[in-house]
Amino acid sequence: MNRSVIRAAAPLPCTLVVCRGCCCGNPRKHPGTDHARQLDRLRAGAAEHGFHVRTTDCLGPCDQANVIVVQPSGAGRRAGARAVWIGFATDDDCTDDLVAWAAAGGPGVAEPPAALDLQRIRPPREARTRARR
Repeated sequence: MNRSVIRAAAPLPCTLVVCRGCCCGNPRKHPGTDHARQLDRLRAGAAEHGFHVRTTDCLGPCDQANVIVVQPSGAGRRAGARAVWIGFATDDDCTDDLVAWAAAGGPGVAEPPAALDLQRIRPPREARTRARR
């Protein structure tokens, strides 16, 4: 007899979407930033704390590079949270704050560190339109 087993889905964790398009991650634009090290640190934090890290091509607001989008976890979405766009993410303090916030649950679950809150940027128009759907 073949029985289907329905299991509870694993909780959806917070996800950091790291832009690595034309300007973000570009050593010519930000020569003082070790972009590979930043990505390694974010991935190490994800491995340690259970959130996800993805990279993507250009997210749009190139004048505010490096851009990282913090997507809420399932719990955060149920609490009404939406993705938070962080700009000018080029130093170790910002990287540490991103890891700490994602580890604590991210948008809708934990308050962002004060410095990250100051680095919030407005998503491009296309992203705002998609979020309303």
